[in-house]
Amino acid sequence: MPFEHGTFAVAIFKLASKLPENYLELFAADTAGMLDQVKDEPQIGWVSGRHLLESKIDEETAICGGHLYLNLRKAERKIPSVLMKAICKREELVYIQANNALMVPSRVKNEIKKDVIEKHLMKMPPSLAGVPVVIDLSTDMLYLGTGSTSQIDNFIAFFYKTTNIEPRQVGIGEMLAEMFHTTEADLPVINFSDCPDGELTPGRDFLTWLWYYSEKEGGRVSLEQFGDFDIMIEGPLTFAYSAEAQGAAETTLKKGGSPQRSAEAKAALIVGKKLKKAKFAMARGEDVWAGTFDADHFTFSGLSLPEGEEMDIHTRFAERIMNLDIFQQAMKAYFKKFFETVKALKWPETEKKLQKWALERDSY
Repeated sequence: MPFEHGTFAVAIFKLASKLPENYLELFAADTAGMLDQVKDEPQIGWVSGRHLLESKIDEETAICGGHLYLNLRKAERKIPSVLMKAICKREELVYIQANNALMVPSRVKNEIKKDVIEKHLMKMPPSLAGVPVVIDLSTDMLYLGTGSTSQIDNFIAFFYKTTNIEPRQVGIGEMLAEMFHTTEADLPVINFSDCPDGELTPGRDFLTWLWYYSEKEGGRVSLEQFGDFDIMIEGPLTFAYSAEAQGAAETTLKKGGSPQRSAEAKAALIVGKKLKKAKFAMARGEDVWAGTFDADHFTFSGLSLPEGEEMDIHTRFAERIMNLDIFQQAMKAYFKKFFETVKALKWPETEKKLQKWALERDSY
């Protein structure tokens, strides 16, 4: 599964409160049902993090490396559309021949389709999809293995149904509330060019500032517990206006060795576009975290973690989640630096430096 090895997508959450002592019983009460009970309506429930067929949830199946590891599984039966059309067409031809008709009335077509579903649906194997989730029981951080908005919304609703606890996604609003006791309304509109659109886009402002900070200020933050981190923004890059009506609202640059150094990237900044999505690499010595940052949704895709040395599955899993925790703390440190920069008394002077960087940056 994604959190065990390789790259993965992730949205990061903080639980509003600690899980109750009987949390395993709560998840076990909402497990996914038997597959032979799946009919025309999707069946949703918890299974273990080990695989999508393990609906038993206890310490042996759902705890890995000291962390709670589950999947929210969705199972449903569907007749493939091509097969459905073929069977319906066959039955419609039978009707035409039997009734010496030129066409099949709409009412009859609906009856045929309903009958096809009733006769053939249970012959179809159920399709399975799962969204993995890890909860660090010591920090109450929750890591959800998806960047899909709809999957995130469905997960939050089902998790609340099971636990009566709301997971709060770590994003601009959550970090402002937790770290500075303020809201997005307290942030300035950042102008990276002299033709701004005047819209507040905190996520894009943060990512575009992060690009500037990495190129002009060294891109370093320090965490007392974990040391120094450096970050670099790479391509592909996706630029966008905050007001979708302006011209070509979105531009994606991914060709060439360094799209961040391209004339198209410079032009996008000059006309007032900001980074909406970009690839990044964050390093601490030889340890490297890399992936793609979606600034609007504050999610990460293709995220890779530093290579571990542990071979035991539980120890290795714990090491990966520790590296995921280090990553989210480093991202918070970068956001802290961003907020302190835009709220400093010399911010007007810094904003001019941003505009100068955009206008005079080297490009080819």
